Amino acid sequence: MAQMKLEIGGRTFMVTCQDGEESHLTKLATMVDEKTRESGDPSGLTESRMLLFTSLLLADDLHSAQAASTQPAVAPAPPQTGPISDQVVAALEKLADRAEQLANSLE
Repeated sequence: MAQMKLEIGGRTFMVTCQDGEESHLTKLATMVDEKTRESGDPSGLTESRMLLFTSLLLADDLHSAQAASTQPAVAPAPPQTGPISDQVVAALEKLADRAEQLANSLE
């Protein structure tokens, strides 16, 4: 298992991942960091609130993507299924679980 230090919203988080998944986790952390910045100034938020708002923004993006894939388009888009999208969903679920654990530990 590899230990990684991730910077999200100006805060540092230590996480563990499978060996070889470091670059994938770094890409996911970059996505989360971008969403954190969209949620406003993270310095004025507690860690749990920052993670809550970020999770909600990511969930909104996921919901929009799922809704768009169920509605017929003018030109059918290629399916978004496959190992990469499944990995992203699994990683987001793990991240959401971790955010919930952090929020619970702060309460």
